[in-house]
Amino acid sequence: MFNTVSMVGLGYIGLPTAAVLASRKIKVIGVDINQHAVDAINRGQIHIVEPELDIIVSEAVSQGYLRATTKPEPAEAFLIAVPTPFMGDHEPDVSFVEAAARSIAPVLKKGNLVILESTSPVGTTEQMAEWLAQVRPDLSFPQQKGDYADINIAYCPERVLPGRVVHELVHNDRVIGGMTPNCSYRAKQLYKIFVEAECIATNVRTAEMCKLTENSFRDVNIAFANELSIICDKLGISVWELITLANRHPRVNILQPGPGVGGHCIAVDPWFIVSKNPEEARLIRVAREVNDSKPNWVLSKVRQAMAEILMAHPERRASSLKLACFGLTFKPDIDDLRESPALEIAREISLLNPGATLCIEPNINNLPEGFRIGTQLCDVEYALENADIVILLVDHKIFKEIPANKLTYKTIVDTRGLWR
Repeated sequence: MFNTVSMVGLGYIGLPTAAVLASRKIKVIGVDINQHAVDAINRGQIHIVEPELDIIVSEAVSQGYLRATTKPEPAEAFLIAVPTPFMGDHEPDVSFVEAAARSIAPVLKKGNLVILESTSPVGTTEQMAEWLAQVRPDLSFPQQKGDYADINIAYCPERVLPGRVVHELVHNDRVIGGMTPNCSYRAKQLYKIFVEAECIATNVRTAEMCKLTENSFRDVNIAFANELSIICDKLGISVWELITLANRHPRVNILQPGPGVGGHCIAVDPWFIVSKNPEEARLIRVAREVNDSKPNWVLSKVRQAMAEILMAHPERRASSLKLACFGLTFKPDIDDLRESPALEIAREISLLNPGATLCIEPNINNLPEGFRIGTQLCDVEYALENADIVILLVDHKIFKEIPANKLTYKTIVDTRGLWR
């Protein structure tokens, strides 16, 4: 039985996990280096956008089951959910995992369980165990004494959809990879506190690879759709109609193309496989390159639209053109900008466009850095009244509700097929 659990990392995965655990009457100590996040949580508030989460956090804090701090404290189990970005030439950066491991090491006690949730290259969990052993030579770890170790270590990746995180944490199956069978057993006991779906045990490397495989599979399928959209544009074919027709085949299910692939998972995880297996992961690499190149193709369509307006109206100057970018997040109806192709495209548009650039993103309050000075965050109505070119980058629900007559006299670059 686990009475106190420490959640290291209180971001898009860590905070919902901590809150759901606390809602099961487990005392949860949340740890994060972000003082603003810690203070907000301790007031019963949240610093991210996620449906239902604010209510759960407020109740958990008021009932005394959840509190946050910037320094690790003793607990019976430690869950680590910190960022694992890449650096340089798509090389994995696990420095946040190392920092988290070294921060909890001083408070570890015999019988503790440590679980890494961060999406990581194969072998990271074993490396984490080595970091812990370096700091705590007085304790034994699975790589030293197997099932008889003082500390149990496992890997259990999240597999949730932003906007549905609270529901999916409870109802999605979990893959749990322990460094030993006993590690898997204890980790499974912890997750069954709040997971109503199946918890499947495996070894640690298989669990790490499973997460990377899931997102690489999706990336390859999106790359097919994105490449198809470029081919269809060149041939004068509506890719949206084509996919609808092709998907009427009983064994065909082509995904929808877009401006690229974003988020911390699909846009990043395939590179973790490529970095470890550069010679073998040929298809995975090409798919990543296709999706990474799609924003440049979108920008070429925007340049083409600008040129066509100026050619049709020679009395106008390029500086008089107003461009509106609809959506900045990496997927609809969330506030997450991580690895967002829409954000990348909008920034580039603000730099290449000598005229005014308008950004419409209902889920944020301020534009992030990187935009040309003068770029304006505005609402839908203002953008539709003033823009010459509207660029649909994210299919937010609010954009689906725009009446067709509001777009009649606009030049449209629709990367989602929303306004076709």
